[in-house]
Amino acid sequence: MLMEKMPEEEFRKKLSPEQYNVCRLGNTEPAFSGKWYKHKGKGMYVCAACGQNLFPSGTKFESGTGWPSFYDVAEKGNVVKEDDYSFGIHRIEVKCGNCKSHLGHLFEDGPKPTGKRYCINSLALDFKLQKRGVK
Repeated sequence: MLMEKMPEEEFRKKLSPEQYNVCRLGNTEPAFSGKWYKHKGKGMYVCAACGQNLFPSGTKFESGTGWPSFYDVAEKGNVVKEDDYSFGIHRIEVKCGNCKSHLGHLFEDGPKPTGKRYCINSLALDFKLQKRGVK
């Protein structure tokens, strides 16, 4: 089921108030506060609202910004980009390609090979540990 069609009340039930504030209302958690900021596990970061695969742990890097940062997505289309002109500046907002929940923003100052930095709210993420024997 395409999750963006799920009634908003279902998102309210599924997410904590803090997660709802970020994922569905487009707000940002305070820097250096998120549980995934310094996380080093191997696996997949997924959308907290719908479980869509978003970022493989191998693309996570330390950006010094206070939010989990990734240089690439799990699969094309799993994350979508939209122009964001809030705060009087142009930024690229990134959302879950499945449920359209707000994840964070994309910047062009990341490491090789992509040069991209997906700056993501921990509250918008969950994590699935890589199973043993899986590369």
